[in-house]
Amino acid sequence: MLSGRRLDLLDPSPFDVELEDVAHGLARVARWNGQTAGLHVFSVAQHSVLVEAIAGVLAPDLPAPARLAVLLHDAAEYVIGDMISPLKAMIGAGYPAVEDRLRGAIHLRFGLPAMPGPDLAALIKRADRLAAHREATALAGFARAEADAIFGRPAIRPPEIEPLLDPWPTAEAQARFRARFAELAPA
Repeated sequence: MLSGRRLDLLDPSPFDVELEDVAHGLARVARWNGQTAGLHVFSVAQHSVLVEAIAGVLAPDLPAPARLAVLLHDAAEYVIGDMISPLKAMIGAGYPAVEDRLRGAIHLRFGLPAMPGPDLAALIKRADRLAAHREATALAGFARAEADAIFGRPAIRPPEIEPLLDPWPTAEAQARFRARFAELAPA
C-alpha cells in the first residue's frame, strides 16, 4: 500500500488497514469496469457515498456506526478491485471468503463488528441494489426494464441522490469518501 503497510490477503490484520489507503484505492477502482458515461469513471468511492446516502433515506434514524458500515460495504475492493456479480459467481466460494476476511479486518480497524448484523446487512443490500439500478440506467446504458430485471424494480427513487450520480474526478472521490468517513467515524 502507499502507506507502506503490507496487507496479507489470506489473513488480513486490522492493524494493516489505513483510511488513506482505502480512500485512495476506492477512488481509483471503476464501477462497471469503467463502462460508464461521463468524463470520469464512476468509482467505488463514489458508489460507497451513494449507497450510504440511500441507506440514510431508507432508514433516517440509522446511527452513525451503522452508516459507517454502509459506507465501508465495498471497502475490500480497495485491495481486490470491483468484480461484476456474474463473474464472482463463476469463480465460486473462494472470492467471497477473501472479500469477507478483508471486510472483517477493515470493520475491526474502524471499530465496527467484523460483520454487520442481519438487519443492517439487509439494509446495505437493499441500498446497494437501488444504487446499482440507478447507476445502470443513468451511467451504464441499461434500459429501465433491463435494470428492473437484473436489480429488481426500485420501490423508491430518492431525488436527493441524483446529484451523486455525476462521476467525480479521482481526487474529489477520494476527498468526499474521506470526508464522509470523518463525519461518521468515532472521534
